Amino acid sequence: MPKLASIIVQNSDNSTDIAYTGLQPSSGDGSPAIWRQTDVAYPSCQPELRVIAKPAKGKMGRSVRGTFVYPQAMTDSTTGITSVHTTAYGDFTFVLDKNMSQTNLDEAAAQFANLIASDLIKSCMQSGFSAT
Repeated sequence: MPKLASIIVQNSDNSTDIAYTGLQPSSGDGSPAIWRQTDVAYPSCQPELRVIAKPAKGKMGRSVRGTFVYPQAMTDSTTGITSVHTTAYGDFTFVLDKNMSQTNLDEAAAQFANLIASDLIKSCMQSGFSAT
């Protein structure tokens, strides 16, 4: 099983490392592992990734689900209070069939993750449109 660790990603122009600190390991099936970008001043405005794993329906394998929340903070010019103004969300589900070889599971997971990280899919997410 993977051990909780910080995750480093690049910002949108690939000029800066962004650290997501591992805050909470999963305590078992259905319990999320949680990462946050903790260098954001207000905790309610910190981007967060959660990953939950559990047996897949029919117990023929495992289901891994991730959710991502990216809040946009705004400071009220009258009160000076900073709060979440709007939020972007993302999620994924990856289902592993226990009858598939480990070699094929490894390849499927790598290709899926790399597709999501590809420039074209990033562009689709940034624009809100699929490729045309």
